[in-house]
Amino acid sequence: MNPRAKAVIALGESKLKITFTNKEIKIFDMTPYFIYPVYERLSNPILFKKVFILNGTVAWNDEIDLDPDRLYLESITNS
Repeated sequence: MNPRAKAVIALGESKLKITFTNKEIKIFDMTPYFIYPVYERLSNPILFKKVFILNGTVAWNDEIDLDPDRLYLESITNS
């Protein structure tokens, strides 16, 4: 099992800075996901900035969240 998210900050209009339970800090780019109907609403910067942690993953409301393994595996190390 991959580490889970424990903190998140929205960076700009499409990137997330995520701190994982193993203390790694990574950047996840949401841009490629905005084409999918479930995520297209997140292209609105006001909604995008409302991101929070829910059960080890990031979420925006009770309808929009991301797979925690995808978050970890597709994020790049923050340098």
